[in-house]
Amino acid sequence: MDEKTDEWLTLSEAAKMLGVHPSTVRVWSNKGLLPVHRTQGGHRRFRRGEVELWAQTTRQSASLEPQDIVQTALRRIRIQIAEGHLEAEAWYQSLDEQARAQYRRSAGRLFQGLMAYLSLDGEEAMTEATALGYEYASHARRYGLSYVDAARAFLFFRNILVEAIVKAYREANVSSGKAWEEMLHKIHDFTDRILLSLLETYHLLEDANQ
Repeated sequence: MDEKTDEWLTLSEAAKMLGVHPSTVRVWSNKGLLPVHRTQGGHRRFRRGEVELWAQTTRQSASLEPQDIVQTALRRIRIQIAEGHLEAEAWYQSLDEQARAQYRRSAGRLFQGLMAYLSLDGEEAMTEATALGYEYASHARRYGLSYVDAARAFLFFRNILVEAIVKAYREANVSSGKAWEEMLHKIHDFTDRILLSLLETYHLLEDANQ
């Protein structure tokens, strides 16, 4: 082993080398997926050569947990929103600060709900999807958004979520077609249930107020 491949890397350096967030590397090492060594003080250290070999082999398999990759995607979404993507939306501009804060919280529930669905893949998670649809519809009615803008608001968060997860999968070198197919199917299954619930609830609320 030459001097370069024998070089020790910190957690942050390994994450930068792999193109992921440091917490993702921490999860992989905790699960025994990525070779890790400990200093006497308990700090994680990684050999460059082992990280390079792992990147060429293990990460190309479908052994990574989908929720770990989604965690990386969620951080990217928070950055996008912080950079002003949300403020550029016409429906968002029409809201006051209280309503905006409520929509941001609902976005967080959407992201966490998808995490739960990827982990549990059960009816409990789909019940959460129905509840999220009701929540988005209720907010839209309360804050004066039209039927169309209610859907736009949800689709905004759904689309950046899908884009971020796809990018995270690509950066994690997930090459398995089956893994990609399962991931996309689950995302659409979960978010379609939310959208249908949103539309149904909006109509019910409209009818009740007539």
